[in-house]
Amino acid sequence: MAAKTTTETVGAHEAPVPRRLLAVATRLFAERGYDRTSVQEIVEAAGVTKGALYHYFGSKDDLLHEVYARMLRLQQQRLDAVADSDAPVEERLRAAAADVVVTTIENLDDAAIFFRSMHQLSPEKSKQVRAERRRYHERFRALVEEGQRTGVFSDATPADLVVDYHFGSVHHLSTWYHEDGPLTPQQVADHLADLLMRALRP
Repeated sequence: MAAKTTTETVGAHEAPVPRRLLAVATRLFAERGYDRTSVQEIVEAAGVTKGALYHYFGSKDDLLHEVYARMLRLQQQRLDAVADSDAPVEERLRAAAADVVVTTIENLDDAAIFFRSMHQLSPEKSKQVRAERRRYHERFRALVEEGQRTGVFSDATPADLVVDYHFGSVHHLSTWYHEDGPLTPQQVADHLADLLMRALRP
């Protein structure tokens, strides 16, 4: 069975055109690969014209960028909410560490497409994505640094390596997670978050 995805089923053409285009593009990119999917195939499956696609997305490259950017926007909003709360830093970091796992699994096609196809983005779009990812990682790292600075976490390992350790696991989720496997998204998230917290134990 295929991994869980948030991609909507596109049958009836009732969804707004941009949403429909993104849903179709996500499905086709996941099934065939970005480079083997043509603009014509996308517009035919979405039931729109090329003119409509180019009205909302300047190119196929823009569609690829948006597939990942929408997930990263969601994750950034959720991370900011957690990081800005008044909870102890260990609770905030654990919640953030679990959330990025759950949201990645819930958008697994998006994540898989991105990591397979990021190198095919234009230099400008690639630069934008890297900046967006850097902002997310820096906010996450700031939680680690806060805990290390206040003595809640061990500072034996540099914060950058701690972050890379956790996100390395997140980035591989699309290669092995299946919704019919033995673990739910939340269980996977709890295990990985607990591993991170144990690694930071003073």
